[in-house]
Amino acid sequence: MDRHPPARAPDSPAGTPDHLAERLTALLGREVRRTARAGTSHDWEISYAELTDGTRLFVKSLPRGAPASGVLAAEARGLHWLGHGLGSPAIGVTAWDERTLVLPWVREEEPSPSAAEHFGRRLAGMHLAGADRFGADWAGYIGPLPLDNTPSDDWPCFYAEQRLRPYLRRAVDQGALTPSDARTVERVVDAVPGLAGWAEPPARVHGDLWSGNVLWRADDAVLVDPAAHGGHREADLAMLALFGLPHLDRVRDAYNEVAPLADGWRSRVALHQLHPLLVHVCLFGAAYRTTALEAARAALSGG
Repeated sequence: MDRHPPARAPDSPAGTPDHLAERLTALLGREVRRTARAGTSHDWEISYAELTDGTRLFVKSLPRGAPASGVLAAEARGLHWLGHGLGSPAIGVTAWDERTLVLPWVREEEPSPSAAEHFGRRLAGMHLAGADRFGADWAGYIGPLPLDNTPSDDWPCFYAEQRLRPYLRRAVDQGALTPSDARTVERVVDAVPGLAGWAEPPARVHGDLWSGNVLWRADDAVLVDPAAHGGHREADLAMLALFGLPHLDRVRDAYNEVAPLADGWRSRVALHQLHPLLVHVCLFGAAYRTTALEAARAALSGG
């Protein structure tokens, strides 16, 4: 859920030790001219960096003294893995360690219909690259929350037990959902095998594909901040629709030219949206309660 900082960031104050610059110089093996902090996201800092040759970089890092976590490693591994898909739109990773993730700077442009079509075709190619199983070989995160990536051969079971039930429990424990709410969602969890539609092989999915993780360029788009894993490709497309993506119809039409969606996909959109909505309930509280319950009811009714 992170955005690139402003295209022109201020220099660090004169005389202030630039510890991030020192860290990046050691990590990159190239001298960093300046850095500027652009904000925070969850437990990490978002910064701008510029090398002495003018190259601009986006940096996500843990503050000094903060204990290392697996979040940045999962993001870096996910981007590398997504990038192996033919023509993948996932952004390349410049460098990373357990405390720092460095990505190329993206000069964002207004989305256009032609860029949307190009993005749709590249997204289909990434999905078609596939995965060995549902899940992944690394511990996952979605935002700051852990994501169970234990590999599975059964998507309905994987989705019910590793994507829905853990966040339902967390939401109830936090008081964001009531026991009555939980019973509504549990009906979906129990019904996933009958709601899942045609069985498909594992797709190489982004896993957190809301519109804020799509960075538009002049003629296409790149993806950042994944919760990558082997999953169901309809989930990525459903999340693009959840919070609105410019020219989504163009994206979907171009996607279908490369990898046609299975019959009945529209009736399963709410089912796939339920997972990110439960995550939002866990992160942001009862503000997302009504939307999550509406998605649960829509999933049970087939749309």
